[in-house]
Amino acid sequence: MAFVITSPCKEEKAGECVEVCPVDCIEEGKDMFYIDPEICIDCGACEAVCPVEAIYMEDEVPEEETPYIAINQKFFEEK
Repeated sequence: MAFVITSPCKEEKAGECVEVCPVDCIEEGKDMFYIDPEICIDCGACEAVCPVEAIYMEDEVPEEETPYIAINQKFFEEK
């Protein structure tokens, strides 16, 4: 289970999450950041510093934000 970045990040892209990630699993996309589920170690460092509260554990993503689970996965599948 990995963390997922959701809609509040879109267009915001604050970047604090990238700076604190100990395994460099967060990548910048065109509109937002994405967390590589294959690399994420579920440490929670990114969630703690996100100024727009866009980061959730995959199984805790609010219902209205669940499409971002697939959006995040697709970002890394297309790479």
